[in-house]
Amino acid sequence: MKINNTEFIRSAAKFEDYPRHHLPEIALAGRSNVGKSSLINNIVNRRKMAFTSSKPGKTQTINFYKVDNYFYFVDLPGYGFARVPQEVKDEWGRMIETYLFNRRNLESVLLIIDARHKPTDDDLMMYNWLVEMNMPTLVVATKIDKVKNSQRNKQKRLINKKLSLTEFTPFTFFSAETGEGKGRVMEFISQFID
Repeated sequence: MKINNTEFIRSAAKFEDYPRHHLPEIALAGRSNVGKSSLINNIVNRRKMAFTSSKPGKTQTINFYKVDNYFYFVDLPGYGFARVPQEVKDEWGRMIETYLFNRRNLESVLLIIDARHKPTDDDLMMYNWLVEMNMPTLVVATKIDKVKNSQRNKQKRLINKKLSLTEFTPFTFFSAETGEGKGRVMEFISQFID
């Protein structure tokens, strides 16, 4: 699949504001500052399509990006350590839940975790939720370029243990810097595109 034209369509906080279209949607879920925007930019070959920030909690709405006429990337608000009031976190939780349970276009989810750290309890909760929904999910461990080669197997074991992944669970390391894992992400996405 060759990507030529990607466009930001809109941000939405409510179900009625989601764009109406017939294309499949691939959602990105992960904690704040884990690299969801960088992954989008890398996959679509655009440096600043999705806004990246060093400050956690920047994505506060659901952002829809149309990728050619193939599919939509849907960037969900980050969960976890964002320094925002609890009521805002609760609102983000409801926003994510509404999207995941009610969006008919949703075909699969990229669960983005940080390769440098053990997955958090929030990551585990999200993964278990996706498994319960029977949602096709690719676990993507980002920022692998910041992990020494000698530490990779240890990090993979940590991730497998915390999330109870099996050898059959779709998984890839990913680096927005080097492009490692991009092929695996594209291969996963292509299964859900007509």
